[in-house]
Amino acid sequence: MKIIVPMAGRGSRLRPHSLTVPKPLIPIAGKPIVHRLVSDIAKVLGEPIDEIAFVLGDPAFFGDEVVSSLTELAESLGAKASIYRQDQPLGTGHAIMCAKDSLSGPAVIAYADTLIRADFNLDKDADAAIWVKQVDQPEAYGVVKLNDKNEIVELVEKPAEFVSDLAVIGIYYFKDVAVLKEELQYVLDNNIIHGGEYQINDGIKGMMRKGRRFVTGKVDEWMDCGNKNVTIETNGRMLGFLLADNEKLVADSAQIINSEIIPPCYIGENVIIKNSTVGPHVSIGDDSRLENVTLKNSLIQTNTTVKNANLEEAMIGNHAKFDGKFTKISIGDYSTLEA
Repeated sequence: MKIIVPMAGRGSRLRPHSLTVPKPLIPIAGKPIVHRLVSDIAKVLGEPIDEIAFVLGDPAFFGDEVVSSLTELAESLGAKASIYRQDQPLGTGHAIMCAKDSLSGPAVIAYADTLIRADFNLDKDADAAIWVKQVDQPEAYGVVKLNDKNEIVELVEKPAEFVSDLAVIGIYYFKDVAVLKEELQYVLDNNIIHGGEYQINDGIKGMMRKGRRFVTGKVDEWMDCGNKNVTIETNGRMLGFLLADNEKLVADSAQIINSEIIPPCYIGENVIIKNSTVGPHVSIGDDSRLENVTLKNSLIQTNTTVKNANLEEAMIGNHAKFDGKFTKISIGDYSTLEA
């Protein structure tokens, strides 16, 4: 089994945090988004992972440190890491085809901007599966249309009239991903473009026209990391799951001095918390320091100092300093706000 991870986008909706760190590498509950996604997929697949192919963007942004981190991730799962580049933002189908040398055999394709909780019970008789989540406002999503056998017969983007309430979440399984590769090559060769981009949906529709059988996979939880507010919400939900799974969330090296920690919270290595109340639903990255702070429903990255603050729904980047009275803040890396 292979996992293909297109992750070349710059994550503009999550700025300023994605200006210096690629969005898929921003930590959620102490672990980068893409690390959580790939590890969770590998865990629930129940099959050995031979290769994980990552499609990255500009080397000036997705540099050696990113490649090293992703290689380490793949090797930790017993897989080979393959690194590809998408030099232009030409869509989901184009991104997948940048990894065409890895497109053979059974594979999961997963876009690295969401997190999930799911059981992957693959239908071995199906040619492909598309994971979906029931949503309240299907007109805001791409959805699947099913026949009376619960097979997918159509993909509809943001339907004006009700088609179904099963939204596509960006995770796919192909019994032989080479079939998708063939259809996407046709899309590229014939310049089939929607919204100025080459889309994976056009490759999937080509497979459907040739009688390939698609079924749905359903997730228990689908958590977005698209912007600051939903990323903070996702951080809180993930912390709740990790607490229920009895995962260790507070590092032994953390110093909690005259402070209260209200779980669930992730507290990284060498964190110092003094005269503060932290939690619930807070993540604090390694080597950060909090003093005289009340903090809840927030995400603080590494090497950051926060003092004299009452914060809620805050997101603060790496190597930042904050000393002030604001609450719902969003501060990027290396920022300083002091009186």
